[in-house]
Amino acid sequence: MSRIVRFGVSVPRELLEEFDKILKYMGFRDRSKAIQVAMRNLLSEYRWMKDIKGICTGAIIILFDHTVRGLEDMLTHVQHDFTDIITSTMHIHLDEKNCLEIIAVKGESSSIKDLAYKLTTIRGVKQLKIAVVAV
Repeated sequence: MSRIVRFGVSVPRELLEEFDKILKYMGFRDRSKAIQVAMRNLLSEYRWMKDIKGICTGAIIILFDHTVRGLEDMLTHVQHDFTDIITSTMHIHLDEKNCLEIIAVKGESSSIKDLAYKLTTIRGVKQLKIAVVAV
């Protein structure tokens, strides 16, 4: 059995409030167990990035806060570095603050992974999901 490690996390208040509501709804008794589940889900979701090889096609879906200064310019700048694999994009205004961007991709899995990593780390990106299949 592995040792338990304690660590602190800083999150926006609204995120924590929503997280706590979901925990209660799902029947979690404490945040620690829910955070473990969330961490395992994140690891599972991104594990493909380590294993998949060759030509892939699919979509990268990004939820972001467009009020963050410079975010949209940064998203565009990163995408311009990957025009060889981006086949299309769709931008959807969800509300006054949030936007959804869907980026259709086709190319080497290593390039798709690189694009996803770069987009994920941009300040203001709230969530990124990847759905790809090998061609």
